[in-house]
Amino acid sequence: MSDYEREAVSADADSDERALEGALRPRSLDDFVGQERVRQQLSLVLRGAQRRGRAPDHVLLSGGPGLGKTTLAMIIAAELGAPLRISSGPAIERSGDLAAVLSTLHEGEVLFLDEIHRMARPAEEMLYVAMEDFRVDVMVGKGPGATAIPLDIAPFTLVGATTRSGLLPAPLRDRFGFTAHMDFYEAVDLERILHRSAGLLGVEVDGDAAAEIAGRSRGTPRIANRLLRRVRDYAEVHGDGHLTRETACAALTLFEVDHHGLDRLDRGVLEALCGKFRGGPVGLSTLAVAVGEEPETVEVVAEPFLVRSGFIARTPRGRVATPDAWGHLGITPPADAAFGAAAAADSAAAPRAAEVPGAEGAA
Repeated sequence: MSDYEREAVSADADSDERALEGALRPRSLDDFVGQERVRQQLSLVLRGAQRRGRAPDHVLLSGGPGLGKTTLAMIIAAELGAPLRISSGPAIERSGDLAAVLSTLHEGEVLFLDEIHRMARPAEEMLYVAMEDFRVDVMVGKGPGATAIPLDIAPFTLVGATTRSGLLPAPLRDRFGFTAHMDFYEAVDLERILHRSAGLLGVEVDGDAAAEIAGRSRGTPRIANRLLRRVRDYAEVHGDGHLTRETACAALTLFEVDHHGLDRLDRGVLEALCGKFRGGPVGLSTLAVAVGEEPETVEVVAEPFLVRSGFIARTPRGRVATPDAWGHLGITPPADAAFGAAAAADSAAAPRAAEVPGAEGAA
């Protein structure tokens, strides 16, 4: 499978796509579609801080890629009328890197740290004090003669974003005054996003075409906007540029995105699980070999959506196909297929083991 084919339904984005996304991002909370609970809570936090004339509490945004964490960070800065400084956890390898960023912040500035859970541990410890006391301790010298010089920094608001909040140390997580989890979007919200994006792109899209694209977007705005651009390309090359349901279906079929949002890798996993292993249970490594991919690719790229959609179940004994998986492939399951109440009971009995890669054994 080529990177281009997989990219169609990948929630990750490269630098070129992030530049395209910038033109489609909403600029205020009123324009932000979906995540209604988070939007209302965040609005209250920001307006309360503005009334008091102080910087708002630090904000932690968690959730899968493509759900709007970066967009919300930009909106927070815009709502406060403050500059936005952007960095990422992997870019901060030493405490000195963080000190250099913090010492140049102006009062009220918003600092956005993407993938904050990947920040180096010494920098995390420095961040504790900076978030709580607006101070950093700069070490001068080495060995027994080293001296910590306290350096005051301007009050700022940290917005941290993470796709894996469980990896954040508890002391860091507790220092965020407001924590929000970004859920996957309902189809109706994705349709509103698509109509807005189509208007910004100068594309005319029918309601049923937007519904078709939204239904195949895995509940993720980034994927919805990407598929919209692909359908637009198809409509301009093979039609008059107008996006109809027929055009959307033809374009998405070309890119091998089916009506559930599954691509070739997803269907390959289901076909191997059902066709070669009679529905499982089967170990992750064996399943990965059957589809010609690395175990990490199957576990990180394909499996989360398949589990969330109810097509496979993770049990202590291995991956198991559900009745929905057999139905999606149009295959009648054998009488001894391992699914249903027994698989569900196994999964519920040892949820922690099922979450650990390889916990199902070498089956």
